[in-house]
Amino acid sequence: MAGIYIHVPFCRQACHYCDFHFSTNLSQMENLVQGMIKELQLRKDYLAGQTIQTIYFGGGTPSLLTEKWLSEILEKIHHLFPLELKEVTLEANPDDLNEEKLQVWKSLGIDRLSLGIQSFQPEILKFYNRSHSSEQAKNAISISRNAGFEKFSFDLIYGFPAKDHRFWEIDLELAILQNPGHISAYSLTVESKTVLGNWLQKGKFTPPDEDFVAEQFEFLQQETEKAGYEQYEISNFGKPGQWALHNTNYWKGIPYLGIGPSAHSFDGKSRGSNPSSNPKYIKSLESGETCFEIEEESLLDRANEQVLTALRTSWGLNLEEFQTKYSIDLAKAKGKELEKYKDAGWLIWENNTLSLTKSGKLLADSIAAELFIYSHESG
Repeated sequence: MAGIYIHVPFCRQACHYCDFHFSTNLSQMENLVQGMIKELQLRKDYLAGQTIQTIYFGGGTPSLLTEKWLSEILEKIHHLFPLELKEVTLEANPDDLNEEKLQVWKSLGIDRLSLGIQSFQPEILKFYNRSHSSEQAKNAISISRNAGFEKFSFDLIYGFPAKDHRFWEIDLELAILQNPGHISAYSLTVESKTVLGNWLQKGKFTPPDEDFVAEQFEFLQQETEKAGYEQYEISNFGKPGQWALHNTNYWKGIPYLGIGPSAHSFDGKSRGSNPSSNPKYIKSLESGETCFEIEEESLLDRANEQVLTALRTSWGLNLEEFQTKYSIDLAKAKGKELEKYKDAGWLIWENNTLSLTKSGKLLADSIAAELFIYSHESG
């Protein structure tokens, strides 16, 4: 089984925190869609005949695509690949939702919406430079349900700098009340090439301290668990049967084909990506060539990536499978570190599998970094 990811690198306006590849110049959208269709044709053998289980339209803002463009992309996928679809997701902004669009998406086979809510607070939406209003955020799921959609995910951001946690408490309460089935919640991060990064450099913005953010993360864990969600990945919470299958497959190392500028791909053996440039991407495909480049990655690189990824999930890292795959005995190489984290209450080591406790998930990246294997340790 495998997945296909379609990256739609266009937005109406730039969110102040976003460092994904996108453009607010929408004039090249049609040329880019035609490039994607050509890329699908040129890379139809990348997944070596594996059956496609999931399709994911991400971005950017895929909800900007017209019915014609969405239809053309999906028709091409249906023509080129063997399909046993279990999930077709489209990321959508609340301000793009209306009855006509929703009916079109449903008729095209899209059965899951990932709604970019981020917050229900007008002042926070303004601060982030989001294009939708608080009312549109609150109404997004109800108008989608009325159109017949049943599977939803909300994107939320915590860590907004405020005097207390009230904004986050209200946002999470409103989200849970709407019972989306799935919630993806991310800490506000400040990247250098964003508006927030520029404000930080000029002293116009002060992010909250780590303890403030950690308290909001712990509140998130507490409230989602009470509401019946499982934290199956650090930032992702799903009710039974509502996990994001496409993203879960990423974390399990299942192959996927990435289409569009900046999109990454994995064929089960190696990874690669397209350039983060719309003009370069369009020009390459117009000449009948892909601009996909394989990334050089050592066996140790892949092993360390699996440590990082697996520890973010609820199923964790199976040490026996890891040793079989990479010829590395992690328990032997990192026994001292593992015991330290287990004694601290951050790590669970049971049935030859490593996973993080609730408190350990606060430190996931730093714990994984200390478990990385270097060449002198791999033997």
